[in-house]
Amino acid sequence: MTERYDLIIHGGRVAAQGGIVDADIGVAGGKVSALGDFSTAEAPARFDATGLHVLSGVIDTQVHFREPGLEHKEDLASGTAGAVLGGVTSIFEMPNTNPSTLTAEDLADKLARARGRAWCDHAFFMGAAETNAGDLARLERLPGCAGVKVFMGSSTGSLLVDDDKVLRAVLENGSRRVAIHSEDESRLRERRPLVEVDGATVHLHPEWRDVETALLSTRRLLALATETGRQVHVLHVTTAEEMEVLAKHRDIATVEVTPQHLTLAAPDCYDRLGTLAQMNPPIREARHREALWQAVADGLVDVVGSDHAPHTLEEKARPYPESPAGMTGVQTLLPLLLDHMNAGRLSLERLIDLTSAGAARLYGIDGKGSIAPGFDADFTLVDLKAERTIGNDWIASKAGWTPFDGMAVKGWPSATIIRGHVVMREDEIQGDPRGEPVRFRENP
Repeated sequence: MTERYDLIIHGGRVAAQGGIVDADIGVAGGKVSALGDFSTAEAPARFDATGLHVLSGVIDTQVHFREPGLEHKEDLASGTAGAVLGGVTSIFEMPNTNPSTLTAEDLADKLARARGRAWCDHAFFMGAAETNAGDLARLERLPGCAGVKVFMGSSTGSLLVDDDKVLRAVLENGSRRVAIHSEDESRLRERRPLVEVDGATVHLHPEWRDVETALLSTRRLLALATETGRQVHVLHVTTAEEMEVLAKHRDIATVEVTPQHLTLAAPDCYDRLGTLAQMNPPIREARHREALWQAVADGLVDVVGSDHAPHTLEEKARPYPESPAGMTGVQTLLPLLLDHMNAGRLSLERLIDLTSAGAARLYGIDGKGSIAPGFDADFTLVDLKAERTIGNDWIASKAGWTPFDGMAVKGWPSATIIRGHVVMREDEIQGDPRGEPVRFRENP
């Protein structure tokens, strides 16, 4: 009897559990049904992947899509459009919107806003605050919740947990891994006068938010995590010193880095880009970038997230330090990593782990992160040999810019397939928004 599938992807090199193999993929009911030779199998749709590598769908576990409250910068439709253009099949969105995501009602509102508008699958972080610390064990298990996010350094609204008593309460209430923005708020306040001087430029940003600001916070976090036995995930790590400390706490902490911290370095980035290179934690000098790459090579880095955090060019043009921190990134995450791979800085297998399998492990994602029977049919198809130039005209974000405008890269996403639906092919979005909430094994 001939197998029947909804979609067959044929002719590509597939990054499956056994390595890179030449195989066809049969998709049925939005899931991977089988891998093999399906040249005679029946399917209403076939995708010719000749010359392409078929990767497990890329998962970006740190984006800020600004909805609700800041839709002039970005919204769920424009943000997820950028995601699928960049080969990203799922995103985790952060809680520092307006209002902040602090309650079940806030989460439900975001999920409702995404319905019928989001191009990719999605989950939303619950923000941690003094007001909801005691309820986080319940909130983190709501369907569509990616987990709990803590801002230990300056953020918006009530999303600041700079007190050890409150941080302890957050860590004691719940069981899922907690995502942390780790900067020491008291040191940031103490050092703020450094940038409040006439003629201050963005070159002062890594001096104000210095290595010690990050290291103090991360040491405090690791001590409390160890005491409470709570697993933590330290976002956008930027310093060599933190990596040394985190390497000694693999039992309790996992690590994220961003493509921009792996690619840019001070002072060059500030010379060329000005405040377009401003983000928190900051881009630092080259020795830190090299330490991040060493941590990637050593297996210390668990995941790469974009920290996509757009602002308009008008906002970024404000004089420093009034200029806001953040840059676009969800659309350029994969092209940058493919270029680094082609330059020999990481293998394709390591790239896949950092962008899909690692995220699935860390957050307990159900049905994603691998190309295997029973998993969601989420695929990122890439041309490893394609030579392209990243340009602002390609960026779907409402912000309309990327710090990597004009950068030549080797390696490019050719198609994005989500649960068996082709949503992007050759830089063109196709069909209708079909994004659904990501499922987690620890959700009821």
